[in-house]
Amino acid sequence: MDFYAILDQVIDLLRQRQRVTYRALQRQFDLDEDTLNDLKDELLYAHPHVVDDEGRGLRWTGDTASTPVQAPPSAPPAPQLVTPGDPPPQGVPVPLAPQAPEAERRQLTVMFCDLVDSTALARQLDPEELREVVRAYQVTCAKVIACFDGHIAQYLGDGLLVYFGYPLAHEDDAQRAVRTGLGIIEALGQLNTGLEQQRGVQLAVRLGIHTGLVVVGDMGGGTRQE
Repeated sequence: MDFYAILDQVIDLLRQRQRVTYRALQRQFDLDEDTLNDLKDELLYAHPHVVDDEGRGLRWTGDTASTPVQAPPSAPPAPQLVTPGDPPPQGVPVPLAPQAPEAERRQLTVMFCDLVDSTALARQLDPEELREVVRAYQVTCAKVIACFDGHIAQYLGDGLLVYFGYPLAHEDDAQRAVRTGLGIIEALGQLNTGLEQQRGVQLAVRLGIHTGLVVVGDMGGGTRQE
């Protein structure tokens, strides 16, 4: 059985049972660890109704499986001419506005990183130089974050708000966040070598990490969405 055939069967199984443990999937489909991890990544990334259930298995959050009742075939209705501005004819469904995806529960690890003594740094440099330094710091951090599949949710001045576990979930998101923090510290050491020579400044960062269950969904309205 190929990979996508197994994927389709797992989705059908989740619709019927709502929850399935990873051990049960391994036993049912005779999966090795690598194939199971690939299957989890595909399900959690490409199927919004599938979520990780506290690291033990998968949970279905969409509609339950049901067998559709097929209506007997009928003759197609005669075409009706409609001029611009006329109301839609009876029996023709009015198209609905697309609905935003609902919020979902996720096991999320959040990391916040910002510069130490950025106010003193702003006094030391002129605005153009400060922008270049902060931009170099942001690019350095973003490269490390991308290596561990983190998601930069916001740039807040000289701070970065980073998610691990959304939109792409992993079994070890908390560990990825810690490794990212250590990687940022190491990368800034290399960046500081050039900044000391060019600008006469040294950068340091503060890092905070927390993990737990959250509800992820759009907030705000109008032109301001977060």
